[in-house]
Amino acid sequence: MSTYSPPLEDIAFALRQIAGLDDLAQLPAWSDVGLDHTEDLLAEAGRLAAEVMAPLNRIGDEVGSVLDANGNVITPEGFRQAYQQYIQSGWTAVSAHPEHGGAGFPLVVDVAIQEMFTSANMAFSLCPMLSQSAIGALSTHGSPEQKHLWLPPLTSGAWTGTMLLTEPQAGSDVGALTTRAEPQGDRSYRLWGQKIFITWGDHDMADNIVHIVLARTPDAPMGTRGISLFIVPKYLVEADGTLTQRNDIRCIGLEHKVGIHASPTCVMELDGAVGELVGEEGEGMRLMFTMMNKARLLVGLEGLAVAERAYQQAAVFAADRRQGRRADTEPGDQAPIIQHPDVRRMLLDMRARTEAMRGLLLLNAAAADRAASHPDPDHRLQAQQRAELLTPVSKAWCTDQGVEVASLGIQVHGGMGFIEETGAAQHWRDSRIAPIYEGTNGIQAIDLVGRKLPMADGAPLASLLEDMTGLDKNLDQAVAAVADAARWLGEHPGDDALAGATPFLEMLGLTVGGWVMAQTWDTSRLLESAEPERADFWRAKQTSSRFYLDQILPIAPALLSAVTSGAAALD
Repeated sequence: MSTYSPPLEDIAFALRQIAGLDDLAQLPAWSDVGLDHTEDLLAEAGRLAAEVMAPLNRIGDEVGSVLDANGNVITPEGFRQAYQQYIQSGWTAVSAHPEHGGAGFPLVVDVAIQEMFTSANMAFSLCPMLSQSAIGALSTHGSPEQKHLWLPPLTSGAWTGTMLLTEPQAGSDVGALTTRAEPQGDRSYRLWGQKIFITWGDHDMADNIVHIVLARTPDAPMGTRGISLFIVPKYLVEADGTLTQRNDIRCIGLEHKVGIHASPTCVMELDGAVGELVGEEGEGMRLMFTMMNKARLLVGLEGLAVAERAYQQAAVFAADRRQGRRADTEPGDQAPIIQHPDVRRMLLDMRARTEAMRGLLLLNAAAADRAASHPDPDHRLQAQQRAELLTPVSKAWCTDQGVEVASLGIQVHGGMGFIEETGAAQHWRDSRIAPIYEGTNGIQAIDLVGRKLPMADGAPLASLLEDMTGLDKNLDQAVAAVADAARWLGEHPGDDALAGATPFLEMLGLTVGGWVMAQTWDTSRLLESAEPERADFWRAKQTSSRFYLDQILPIAPALLSAVTSGAAALD
């Protein structure tokens, strides 16, 4: 198994040249947070990822988290110590508000940092990822008292957060949930029900776990309009933050999964657990979407992160593994397989898709930053619309690409890729959950076509397509195909549009990836002469971007027929 080497130059390039970090640094919200030291921050995070978290990836996969006889979830050896190092270095607080102990950096920097932790150890990274989502929900919708009580320990990492949505009969159809919450007359509620598939629902790494729970109050209507949002802690908390007795919420089982074995996926039982309402009754789904949207961006990041790790391992293996001969191979020797054109093609395919994903995700995060903090309200609105348009693409396209790249990594290894001891299979197994949770990729495609394309009469998509035009002939062809496909979808609502939703999302993802790589191509050629000491880096960027534009991007216009075939093609 190869070690993990943080791709610091690649991340810094994407932050500054694709996502526009230097422009963000000029905005009042971040003019004094130290964005000029971002590379130093990345290097420090990369060190922890490579030296502490990456070595735990294998043992986490082999041992997994377990439920002991007393009903406590025990994480693999080394995880608790790694988590303490993680929070002591302040990594949970990078983009959190300074009022609650955060560092106040833009989300795009946080996403860049989290890529490295997720590459190093995806199962571990899911714990702080969910805490970040909980912080986002409470920061936006919590009362002043709730923010004062819950946000500081969540921000510091002393406590972790989770989402409790799914039930045995209510998966993608969240409106079918039956967990009930009964008011107690003192502003508190008691909750009864069972939740499944709860990532990091219980563990031994933090003092408390703050569960964000969807439940139904008495006489609430059926469907999503009857759902409310609650804070339900593992341990009850006094007004001064002191922990008291154990709440009546427990893990009663752990799922045995294909991958992410170290991440405990819990069956949680609420048996009269004490909770408090967030917002008003019946607002639960609207409030939860704040948490889910950030989580969807961070799940898209998992596709990128595992792809980077799989690529690194495959590249090292291909350089070491000798098999077959070439015309210039010395007699009696075998050539490293990296010299064979088809292996080089697979590695370049992996690298190009990974770079395109990175650019897309950071563009999405930067749009969310501008939506939150740009001083111009018109600019905020346009940025918000772009972030909303890109979020389902980031989640679905990047996680699909992550699975594809991890699968290619196994292929590069040949037969050894199918053997667990190499570790190549773990990357594929870990990646395979990402297209499923936080809203399946099919649901993301429906959201894109049904909600995001018609938004503001199609202006957000039109603006994106305009920005992508004129950089590269292959990109222009892809943009034109996206425009044709979007027009057809708008003219064929209902099942016809839904039948074409998934290929349309793939088409748009490939095209935005092409935009990233067209900018990479132009910038790397410009900077090669300006920075001759980094010529190798810039030439590698030119190779990967040209490969994407010429060999991957042409798939996008070819999907037009699939988008426009209509529901009859499925009969």
